[in-house]
Amino acid sequence: MKSVSFFWGICRIWPLVVVTLNLGLNAADWNQFRGPEADGVVRHGNPPMLWSESRNVDWKVAIHDRGWSSPVVSGDQIWLTTATEDGTKLYAICVDAVSGRVQYDQLLFQIEDPQFAHKFNSYASPTPIVHEGRVYVTFGSPGTACIDTRTFETLWTREDLVCDHFRGAGSSPVLHNGKLIMHFDGADYQYAIALDSATGKTLWKSDRSVDFRDLTPDGKPQADGDFRKAFSTPYLLQESQHGPWVMASLGSKAAYGYDPDSGQELWRIEDHSGHSGTCVPFVFQGKIGFVTGFSRGTLYTIPVGSRGALNSDSIQWSVKRNVPNKPSPVLANNLLFMVDDGGIASCIDPVNGSELWRERIGGNFSASPLVANNHVYFFSEEGVTTLVEASATFKINASNLLANGFMATPAVYKNSFLLRTKSHLYKTLW
Repeated sequence: MKSVSFFWGICRIWPLVVVTLNLGLNAADWNQFRGPEADGVVRHGNPPMLWSESRNVDWKVAIHDRGWSSPVVSGDQIWLTTATEDGTKLYAICVDAVSGRVQYDQLLFQIEDPQFAHKFNSYASPTPIVHEGRVYVTFGSPGTACIDTRTFETLWTREDLVCDHFRGAGSSPVLHNGKLIMHFDGADYQYAIALDSATGKTLWKSDRSVDFRDLTPDGKPQADGDFRKAFSTPYLLQESQHGPWVMASLGSKAAYGYDPDSGQELWRIEDHSGHSGTCVPFVFQGKIGFVTGFSRGTLYTIPVGSRGALNSDSIQWSVKRNVPNKPSPVLANNLLFMVDDGGIASCIDPVNGSELWRERIGGNFSASPLVANNHVYFFSEEGVTTLVEASATFKINASNLLANGFMATPAVYKNSFLLRTKSHLYKTLW
């Protein structure tokens, strides 16, 4: 049964820089982490505001084993990954978006001696990306694969990218000009790498230029890998309408800008206030924003177009209160919204960083919020989705509950949400 129709406005964002689009795909395809423009904004379709286990659900399918990767969409195909809890078997899954039928469920990699992954993480946390008949699936250093979405043939694999993820992998890949670009920020090595999307061969590899091994208050070597690893996904932006492309890239305790075609470092800024960065950078009116990560993290912005080694003088504004460790901020109606891991949501003026409201919505959060229907959707680990008006005045307009909770950020298929809980994938009705 279809849900009652509402008059819903679609939230639009008009930054001064252009974010990447995956040309050659249907613009409505939710083909990568946080959508086609990697910013968590639903620009095509009107997904619902109300659902439950017994209401406005078209289908529900169990996903075996354990994975926190988000679903991605190409046409009527939904792709996601999963893994055994011990990390020995790594799978890719394709689900038919119309029927909910599993079309493909393939063991891609079998790992004899998996790295350690924290119990809060999974061995299938990086989100796939789909482009022009191919899906690119990565589990970090254990393996990366390219699969033909029509024939389900595995076209190439890489199992030689060395990185001790220390707590498990988390960064998702992006695509740019035929390059599959990924972060490998581990306890041993930290680098960004671009593979030829057609063949899987390495096109460039850039080591992080800042090594924080020796950064301890007493000057002793820092052996703890937490201060060297990171989980953030790269973010591609164009500095002006005809300007160069830049990959904004968050490592551990430092942020970088790279030329995505060559891997050349264009700028970097060190930040000692946090480590193990997870959130995706954002762009607004000539500013690039970063969240530095766990342990006294900071949200700050620097100018688009920066070059060289930057310092604190380059920071335009910063925020320290209730900054998230894992859920990425999202922009809507020229406002910045975020929720910290403990359930305190806030609204920030992205022009100057001033706080407009800060309220507890309850629950714990790992999934990133999405924007649709002039609302910000917050998805909790307890399975509650809280809908807050995308405005400078705090107002909750709906709350929905599904069993088993969210670790994965949802995706969108036409007018439906694709909601991955810890055990199932749901498609909502409109």
